[in-house]
Amino acid sequence: MIARHSSRLGSDEAEAIATDALGYLASDMEHLGRFLALAGIGPADLRDAASEPGFLIGVLEFYMGHEALLLAFCEARGLRPTTIATARHALDTAHGDGAFAENGE
Repeated sequence: MIARHSSRLGSDEAEAIATDALGYLASDMEHLGRFLALAGIGPADLRDAASEPGFLIGVLEFYMGHEALLLAFCEARGLRPTTIATARHALDTAHGDGAFAENGE
């Protein structure tokens, strides 16, 4: 179960949110095309790329950079928009990248 209003998420919950966000993104061809172009991959490479560490962080960052998409996804899923940033931080911590924490955020 995904914590809908928690300021802390476990890595499993964060991954579930990011995976759901990727699925939601796949249903929007315009945003998906923009995401794939920014990620530097083609549609055929999406499944392989999704299994790479850090890819789901990129999905969440894409949402954070596109407010209308972020708000639509959060409304459809009953999430607070801040949950996306919380999930991004949880994934960053889980992958040991620490970039989010090092920037003082």
